[in-house]
Order: sequence, then C-alpha cells, then structure tokens
Amino acid sequence: MEITTILGLMAGSLTTISFVPQVIKTWKFKETKDISLLMYIIFFLGVFLWFSYGIIINNFPIIIANGVSLVLVFIVLMLKIRYG
Repeated sequence: MEITTILGLMAGSLTTISFVPQVIKTWKFKETKDISLLMYIIFFLGVFLWFSYGIIINNFPIIIANGVSLVLVFIVLMLKIRYG
C-alpha cells in the first residue's frame, strides 16, 4: 500500500471517528438543542460531494472516510429533526 493511501486512510479515520462521540451523546440523551441544524445540513451536503468525488476519481480513502461520515452525520441530522 502506498504511503499516500495510508496517510489518506489515517486522516479519514480520525476525522470520521470525531463524529462518534456526538452521535453517542445525541442518541443517549435525546438532546439536540445545542446542535445547529443548518450546519449539519451544509456539512452533510459537503461530505456527500466529497464521497461523490471519491467515487469519480476512484479513491478508496476518500470513499471510505466520507461514506462512514455520511452515515454518522445523517444519524445526527435525523436525531436533530426528531428531538429538535
């Protein structure tokens, strides 16, 4: 595996994992008043575009990191809409 791929996977893993505590806290406490709906919508769209870009250029680290991030951000968005 090339060093650039390893670097991309490490960077993607860390930025993706950073959303896990927010998902857990939001799920556990069902409290979303301090979460910006607009920020998460914009972020979701940005991550979706990165994911699409990764597919177009066939870049594994971009696809994996942003695919997982899409799921995590989507969960927070759904919890925000539900518990608003």
